[in-house]
Amino acid sequence: MIDSKYKWQLEKPADSTLVERLVKDANIDPFIASMLVQRGITSAESAEDFLNPAVSAFHDPFLMHDMSKGIERIQTAVESGEHITVYGDYDADGITSTTMMYETLSDLGADVDYYIPNRFTEGYGPNVEAFQKVIQKGTTLIVTVDNGVAGNEAIAAANSLHCDVVVTDHHSLPEKLPDAYAIIHPRVKNDDGDAYPFGDLCGAGVAFKVAQALMDEVPSDLIDIAAIGTVADIVSLRDENRAIVKFGVQAISNSQRPGLLALIKEAGIDLGRFSEEDIGFGIAPRLNSLGRIKDAMVGVELLSTFDEERAESLAKFANQQNDLRKSLVDQFFTEAVQSVEDSGDSSPRRTLVVVGHNWHQGVLGIVASRLVDKYQRPTIVMTDTDGSNDLKGSGRSVDHFDLFKAIDPIRDQTVGFGGHHSAVGLTINKNKVALLRDQLEKAAEEQQLDLSAKTPLNIAGVMPVSKITTDLCEKIKTLAPFGQDNPKPVFQIQFDQLANVKVMGKANDHLKFSLVQGNNRLTAIAFGRGSAASVLQNPQTTIQVVGEIGENTWNNRTTLQLMVDDLNQTLPPVLDERTRELHRQMFAHAGVYVFFHERVFKQLQGYVDNQSQAMMYDQITGASVNGERLYIVDCPDVIDDLVKLLAKVQPQTTVLYLYKKQLLSKIGMPDRNSYAKLFRFVKEHSNINIATQLKQISKHLHISARTIIFMVQVFLELDFITIQNRVVNLNPNYAARDLKSAPSYHLRVEQLAAEKKLLVSNTHELVSFVKDCLGV
Repeated sequence: MIDSKYKWQLEKPADSTLVERLVKDANIDPFIASMLVQRGITSAESAEDFLNPAVSAFHDPFLMHDMSKGIERIQTAVESGEHITVYGDYDADGITSTTMMYETLSDLGADVDYYIPNRFTEGYGPNVEAFQKVIQKGTTLIVTVDNGVAGNEAIAAANSLHCDVVVTDHHSLPEKLPDAYAIIHPRVKNDDGDAYPFGDLCGAGVAFKVAQALMDEVPSDLIDIAAIGTVADIVSLRDENRAIVKFGVQAISNSQRPGLLALIKEAGIDLGRFSEEDIGFGIAPRLNSLGRIKDAMVGVELLSTFDEERAESLAKFANQQNDLRKSLVDQFFTEAVQSVEDSGDSSPRRTLVVVGHNWHQGVLGIVASRLVDKYQRPTIVMTDTDGSNDLKGSGRSVDHFDLFKAIDPIRDQTVGFGGHHSAVGLTINKNKVALLRDQLEKAAEEQQLDLSAKTPLNIAGVMPVSKITTDLCEKIKTLAPFGQDNPKPVFQIQFDQLANVKVMGKANDHLKFSLVQGNNRLTAIAFGRGSAASVLQNPQTTIQVVGEIGENTWNNRTTLQLMVDDLNQTLPPVLDERTRELHRQMFAHAGVYVFFHERVFKQLQGYVDNQSQAMMYDQITGASVNGERLYIVDCPDVIDDLVKLLAKVQPQTTVLYLYKKQLLSKIGMPDRNSYAKLFRFVKEHSNINIATQLKQISKHLHISARTIIFMVQVFLELDFITIQNRVVNLNPNYAARDLKSAPSYHLRVEQLAAEKKLLVSNTHELVSFVKDCLGV
């Protein structure tokens, strides 16, 4: 059974009046207008700003807190020849922020270098020792990018050494801001109480605004790098961020940066069809892998170098690091899953804590994310290292559980701890693992964590395969760039049947199939759903599919493709699961299991757990089945028994096992000649031991043993013979009677009719018959 991963929320159709007005006022296509209205864009002016952002979309940078003060300090440092250090971060946002600030200051003629702390030895953000080190080398001004707003201690240390710090950051504000020379941050309010018009800039976005202020113009030569950081940091793609990415994608398509071009080549990206998805899935992961695996400093060199040979070398290195990152994630994820399954934590616990040995710390967060995706529960992944009593780890959460709040009560029991609602990092002593596990379970109880709650998935509408065309795909593209707050529209696809279902990928963990409607066919790809192949290959399976409409280019040929977001199996009213074997797993689902033979009932009723019912067919009432799943376990001898049963129930789904070990239809009904041969044999022989002589008689008469036993029963019921202690003799007083009057004969007729209707028929015939009986 394939259950949906998300809670599907089909959006209401856009208000037709608003759509019609937007079509007329903005002179745009009705489909695009409906998509805009769903996104809250209802006026011609807002539609134009959204679809075609202009340079005017960029706000005045000096509206940002301390921008003027910070710019004046930087300009003074440039003019007086002070040594400036750009202090960055090791993720893609930090690398791009550092690159932009470094290039801007270099273009202004500054004496500048850059420093990115090591993830493993220095951690995130301002570091006292790192600040001291750069100051000792002559730095008198530190400009932070993508960090610093919580660096109180390190900034105080810099102040004591007569080095000013200009913070440029976008992260959550602490209760107490640091005593920096200037704090340039879109969410810090100015003295007049106003904040910057758009508070969702990432670190690269803030660095871009600083560059705009320093250059006194929108720095178009940096828009490509700003776009990479914006997409990589998964911030809102509205307002200024939308303009940054829209212009940035265009700039990258025409980029002359040797490092960026080399990285795009290594990633196998088609520059002629470049989009924000190529940033998110191609460029950003390779930049992120540098800081995750080793040292992010080379990322700045890669993006800023003009040496083509050096660019190619660094791009190859970034690609190798990304490949290593992926292989490590796969390895540790496999080990983590095995650990969870072995411990039994996958079922009873509402949270997971997994501890590995010598796992690379840079990928623990990714492993945690994959475990959350698999088990749908908050997860901490930690590792020990040889020679240390501490465990370092990362945690990821589900939407409805605050992971930071869950661990915060035992903060004093940790060596280090930080993060937010959905992601945390922490270091604890090995002997605190049990404490951490207990605290997470306690928090799950306090926060009333419901593991059955699914993350909502907004579905823009229902789209038939026949309507999915190249023209539609081009219309969808006009809504790009897609991302946070502007998701690519997800559609529920209408189709008639599935075809060409197969697995793909090295581990057969991905799924590929076709959605067919009339003469129209759409290829669909579902990553990570390879295990569903066997279910989808069953022609009885009814499935719902939602996904994003896009394109796939292979060997210079572009075709339409659906990237599947979710699958949901809907059970039909009647399901043909006929079988010759019954096993315990077939009784694992909740429902009512009905038996027609007491012998089978007594053998198998123990397979049915407490959540279900096992009953003989003549015990069934409508109330006991209505709305439940009904399982017809064995095949009735008489069709009418099944018909009467189905007439009085209204099950949600009727599953037909109709178990029968051996078909009587393979033997059939004996003909009159067979009866005559057996009768003559009995008449001519006395004292026939049916137990010891059966095989001999069968061979002599050329009649199967099962048929002989059946005919003996018919003769006995008609008083043609007597049987005592299994010894058969002719009844000397027998009278001629019609064979059809024997109960066994009549039953055999009924059984053969039942088999023909229920077991020999094809699926369509069987399902149609049962649906008629149910009245559905």
